Amino acid sequence: MTRTLYIRHVPDDIAERLERLASRAGLPLSTFVLQELSESARRADNAELLQALPSVEIDPAELLEVLRQSRAEH
Repeated sequence: MTRTLYIRHVPDDIAERLERLASRAGLPLSTFVLQELSESARRADNAELLQALPSVEIDPAELLEVLRQSRAEH
């Protein structure tokens, strides 16, 4: 199911910028804006996902040493 959204009070400079970006992408304005909104909505969950990860203490010196060893092997 899809919905129709109407956005009011969009400042002229923002509307013009979106129109230019859509034109450069070769897309209708509505398609371009939908892509941008979709990407923004997808990223909104990133902070929650990161906070849910367990905290792991990593010694930066140890990490750098492992990286050096890995590069030396290749």
